[in-house]
Amino acid sequence: MSPESIVKLMMKNDLFSQWMGIQVIEIKLGKCILETTVREEMLNGFDIAHGGISYSLADSCLAFAANSYGLLALSIETSIKHLKKVTIGDSLRASSKLINKTENHQEYQVLVTNQFDEIVADFMGKVHLSNKKWSDDLLEK
Repeated sequence: MSPESIVKLMMKNDLFSQWMGIQVIEIKLGKCILETTVREEMLNGFDIAHGGISYSLADSCLAFAANSYGLLALSIETSIKHLKKVTIGDSLRASSKLINKTENHQEYQVLVTNQFDEIVADFMGKVHLSNKKWSDDLLEK
């Protein structure tokens, strides 16, 4: 399956990414760019975006990039640094970069930027690559 087909199938079943309004800007082998806009219901009690918003955007970016190679990939370790506050109306873009790949693992850096191209979060993720190949029925419920 192509990276585009895999991500389309993943998004079809990913209700949380759909709720976030995530748009796939680019997907190719090991690379993904996603965007979303911060809405009122994404804010915390301090009127800034809940930290889970940038984390979730980056996590979806990691998942799509890692699975683009055609093997089922699941995250095993992630971390994030929140560098700048995010507020309602901000447009967020997550861009992945493959930084290390072995036979069974991949490591990515995902930078989340705002509409001013300022880095608001720096996410690191490690995934395990299974031997299971992607197919149209992989996510059948």
